[in-house]
Formats: sequence, C-alpha cells, structure tokens
Amino acid sequence: MTGDSAPSKTNKKLVPDELDLIRRRIRVRAWRRGMREMDIILGEFVDARVETLDSEELAQLEALLDAEDDQAFRWFSSGAAPASHDTSLFRKIAAFHAEKDRTS
Repeated sequence: MTGDSAPSKTNKKLVPDELDLIRRRIRVRAWRRGMREMDIILGEFVDARVETLDSEELAQLEALLDAEDDQAFRWFSSGAAPASHDTSLFRKIAAFHAEKDRTS
C-alpha cells in the first residue's frame, strides 16, 4: 500500500532507530490484543525479551501479532502453529512460558 508507514517484512537490515520504533509499537500491540490470555502470552514475553530480538524475529513477532487471537491461543495451547507461524520465535515464546511455569 502506498504511503503505509509499516515497515517491510523482508529481511532488510534496519537501523537502530527503526528497531526501537518497531519495538515500541510491538510493546503496545502485545498488551492490547483484545483477548486477555494472549495479552499475557505475548505481553510478558515482549516485556522480557523484545530488546534481544533481531529484525527477522521482530518481523516474525509482528506477523504473529497480526494473527487472530483465538487462533494464536490455540497454537500456543497445543504447542503447534501452522507452517507460516511455526518459526524460531514461536518456539522461543512457548519455551519462555514453559520455563516460567516450571519456576513458578
């Protein structure tokens, strides 16, 4: 879409200021999903790890944030996502919560 301010979801290298902007946007989106369970799943992970994610992982996270809440919740509940979302980031989020549950 022409004039769209959303970053391209390609593997282009982003400069630090762009990454900071993307991370801030992700923080807001992760906690305002609409479904409380998904707010917790994504929001807690983002709060703890967003600063460590590279541009490819941030793009994967934005794609996950675009998924419907009920679908994404089923993926995390079952531990299996469709191929388009079965990424290293999806597995990082699932492992983050599995580890959190073990230490709680």
